[in-house]
This record gives sequence, C-alpha cells and structure tokens, in this order.
Amino acid sequence: MTRPSMILAGTVLDSPNARDLADFWEAFLGWRRTQNEENWVVLTPPDEGTRLSFQTEPKYVRPVWPSNEVDQQMSIHLDIATDDVDRSVAQAVELGATVSEWQPQNGVTVMLDPAGHPFCLFYWVPET
Repeated sequence: MTRPSMILAGTVLDSPNARDLADFWEAFLGWRRTQNEENWVVLTPPDEGTRLSFQTEPKYVRPVWPSNEVDQQMSIHLDIATDDVDRSVAQAVELGATVSEWQPQNGVTVMLDPAGHPFCLFYWVPET
C-alpha cells in the first residue's frame, strides 16, 4: 500500500477560553489570526507553515509542571527557538506567562503560558 502524502498542519492547545489563550500567543509570536471563532482560533506563521490552534474546553484542567502522581500532567509542550532568550522571557512574562520554578537543564528556560501549558525558550541564530 502506498502511503498517502501528509504534513503536520497544526498543533491544538485546549484552554478554558480559546480567544484568551490565542491573544497571548498572537502577541508573543507575532503570527496572524486566520480563524477567529468563539471556541476555535487559528494562528498562522509568516511562512504559512505549521499553525497553532486553540479550542475552548469547558472541563479544561490546568497541567502541573513538573508532573507528579496526583495532578493533571502536561501532554505536550512547545519548543520555541529565539535569538534572544532574555528578551523573549521578559516579553512572555509581560504578556501573562510565568517562568517555571523548576528548570531541568541549562540553556533552556521553561515557561508556562496563561493556561499553564509549558513551553521552552532556547537560543538559536537564524540562518542568513
């Protein structure tokens, strides 16, 4: 059987309010909002690549980082490369994210978005 052609079109994050969480990520990443429904929002990067979507989940339970045996564990996290980690951390905090108390490795800063989803910021130099 021939494998059908596929791409990863997007990642979806649940939250108590899709628009509120999308507001944070839209401001932080600078991506454009290409779909904006009450319970579903899509952000698209400038290169039209993999999108980041948000859906309202009324029974959403904020994940705990680091995980433990009792509370809701994270099921996904985003890795975000940046050419200035310190400025990116400051911008994320200004927009409503928090720096995780637990930082498991050097060179990576673990953040929590306003809905509690962990994301990692690390240094990267764009190709010129």
